[in-house]
Amino acid sequence: MNFKDKVALITGASRGIGKAIAMELALMGTSIAFISKNPIHVEQTEKMLQNLGIRTKGYALDISEISQLKKTIDDILNEFGQIDFLVNNAGKTEDRLLLRMSEADWDSVMDLNLKASFFMIKFVGKHFLSRNYGKIINISSISGLTGIPGQANYAASKAGLIGLTKTVAKELGPRGITCNAICPGFIETDMTEHLSLERKEKILKEIPLGRFGKAEEVAKLAVFLLGPGGDYITGQSFIIDGGLLA
Repeated sequence: MNFKDKVALITGASRGIGKAIAMELALMGTSIAFISKNPIHVEQTEKMLQNLGIRTKGYALDISEISQLKKTIDDILNEFGQIDFLVNNAGKTEDRLLLRMSEADWDSVMDLNLKASFFMIKFVGKHFLSRNYGKIINISSISGLTGIPGQANYAASKAGLIGLTKTVAKELGPRGITCNAICPGFIETDMTEHLSLERKEKILKEIPLGRFGKAEEVAKLAVFLLGPGGDYITGQSFIIDGGLLA
C-alpha cells in the first residue's frame, strides 16, 4: 500500500494506541499531524516520528477546548495542504460507581471522548467534502458495547462514538468518505497499567487468547481500514479483544 502522498491527523498520538497508529503509518511514509495535550510529550513524539524520515508536526492542545480546535485544524491545513485520514483516538477515564460519580467526572469524559470527536469530524469533514475523499476512524471500546461497572461516563461516551460513526458514515458516504470505529478490549496501555494484579488475572481468565492485546495490533487494523482494503467498508465497529466478547 502506498501511503506516501497521504496526511494523517491523529489525536492523542503521544502514547498508547494513538502513538502506535502514528508509528505504523509513519513507517509506510505517511505524513503525520498530531494533537496531544502535554507539550513535552508532543515534542518527544515529534522527534521520534522525525527520526523515521517523514514529515510531521505536533500541536499541543486540549481538544475539549473547542474554541481553539478550529484554528488548530486550519493551521494544520496551512502547514500540510491536505488531510486524508482522521483518527479520533484521544480519550480519558474518570472511573467511579454511578452514585459516586460527579457532574465534573461525567462532563470531562464526555467532553473529551465524544464531544471533541464530533467537532473534529465537523471541522475536518468540511475539508473532506471539498475533496470528495477522506477516511475517519473513531477509537471506541468494548466498554461502549457491554458497559463496565464504574464506567458509566466512559461507556456512554464510547457507545456514543459508535452511534456517531454510523451517522457520519451515512451522511458523508455519498461523497466518498468512510467512517468506522475500532472497539479495543484490554490493551497494554497506560489505561490498563493501573489495574491491580488480581483484576488483571481475573480478566485474563475471561480472554480466550489468554493475554492483553498490544497497541501495535490495534494499529495494524487501523492501517488496513485506512488503506485500499477499507475502501468499501464504512459505518462498522470492529472488535479487537482476543475473543473476550465472542
